[in-house]
Amino acid sequence: MFPGMSPRELRRALKRMGIELRELENVERVEIILSSKKIVIEAPQVLQMFAKGTNIFQITGGTLHEEPLEEKKEEIEISDEDIEFIVSQTGVSKEEARKALIEAKGDIAEALLKLKGLG
Repeated sequence: MFPGMSPRELRRALKRMGIELRELENVERVEIILSSKKIVIEAPQVLQMFAKGTNIFQITGGTLHEEPLEEKKEEIEISDEDIEFIVSQTGVSKEEARKALIEAKGDIAEALLKLKGLG
């Protein structure tokens, strides 16, 4: 880190400045999740620093690769009343009504329009 300074001297200097430093042992993987992708670092060296109530992590080494994010499927709760209403308005089967409601994310009006060929 600092030329001419041993790790022991560095720790002492950091401690005088109110910074505590420790290495996290046996770290197998670090993941950084962004809005569009995930950065994965395999077998890194991780240092944790504590300074004035703040945790700081330094990640070095390891093998870096990127992974696409898995899309999260939203759980949509479709009631039997909604399905029956769609069936009564369109004449489709219950399964078709359920499928249309799921595709419309529970929006009854959108499901009706889609089934009537207007959406």
